[in-house]
Amino acid sequence: MTMITTTDQLEQAVAALSQSDFVTVDTEFIRETTFWPELCVIQLASPDHTAIVDALAPGLDLAAFFRLMADEKIVKVFHAARQDIEIIFHLGNLIPHPVFDTQVAAMVCGFGDAIAYDQLVQRIVGAQIDKSSRFTDWRRRPLSEKQLDYALADVTHLRDIYLHLKASLEEDGRTDWVLDEMKILTARETYDMHPDDAWKRLKMRLRKPVELAVLRSVAAWREREARERNVPRGRVIKDDAIYEVAQQQPRDAEAMSRLRTIPKGWERSSMATGLLNAVNLALDLPKEDMPRLPKSVQSPEGAGAAAELLKVLLRLVTEEHGVAAKVVATSDEIDRIAAEGDAEDIPALQGWRREVFGEKALQLINGELCLKFENKKIRAVLWPAE
Repeated sequence: MTMITTTDQLEQAVAALSQSDFVTVDTEFIRETTFWPELCVIQLASPDHTAIVDALAPGLDLAAFFRLMADEKIVKVFHAARQDIEIIFHLGNLIPHPVFDTQVAAMVCGFGDAIAYDQLVQRIVGAQIDKSSRFTDWRRRPLSEKQLDYALADVTHLRDIYLHLKASLEEDGRTDWVLDEMKILTARETYDMHPDDAWKRLKMRLRKPVELAVLRSVAAWREREARERNVPRGRVIKDDAIYEVAQQQPRDAEAMSRLRTIPKGWERSSMATGLLNAVNLALDLPKEDMPRLPKSVQSPEGAGAAAELLKVLLRLVTEEHGVAAKVVATSDEIDRIAAEGDAEDIPALQGWRREVFGEKALQLINGELCLKFENKKIRAVLWPAE
């Protein structure tokens, strides 16, 4: 297999691939030492054509590839699409559409939570993938035939997997379930996070408004710093340090030097100046402008026990419907249902999830449904008993 290295070759490949109503897509990238992933290889396949693109080739214009990703007539098929879409969004400022994620579809079809690609290949196609090239440095050139074969297998087997899952979804009447998931996966806000919202990705260990204000400000500073310097967030400051800074709220270098999570001498660096500015900016906010803990974290008495019962119910209904629990409701959503009840912004209480799980979950916490252990099995029954 020869890699595509010129713009003309890419244009020709895209023209051939565009004759199909779907194309399978995968990318190989490196991001261990950078904030933004470095795209190295693009793999593409349709029923009749395959292509491997050297994304690092000098002078290569990826416009044709981005045009393919934006073509509304062609379904773009990925497995575990999020990181691939993130790269495409960063480099091309576009979200591929329409998209079909086989990992999500597999969860809806009962293949378990977040099944790996090689396992899906084995179960659906009956083939084994040689994983010896899994940890290839995709920046090195030339790539061997073995490495190219490994990369190509990520999209050739994906064709059969897509057709199998698509047919299964249509047979079971679950195509719309996956389409709902794809709306979230292809939403621009999924990838275009504002730095001021970076704190929401951290585990909520703090409760006081002033602590949350510092957490928000420092997380936003770190996000901007990491993007500008193109380094991982942890290279700027680690999460544990952000939590300690939010709790201790140092206003100057001397106070910062006493923090356990701050390396010795770091408080005299230019980075420390930016961090202190972020802390002081938060501490100087009026109290009414400081964030408050989400309601779901301020759980009422008994919500913890209710959440445990909801988890049992979730397992019960997902086994009954042959769908992975992870795609129906997350742990955070379970906690929110237990604490808040029928809140309109909880995904597990919307669309098909409400039909499968949400209605029963609300009945359970409202005392209208009970879990009954009978003949060594748990059943959900209406209360009072029918």
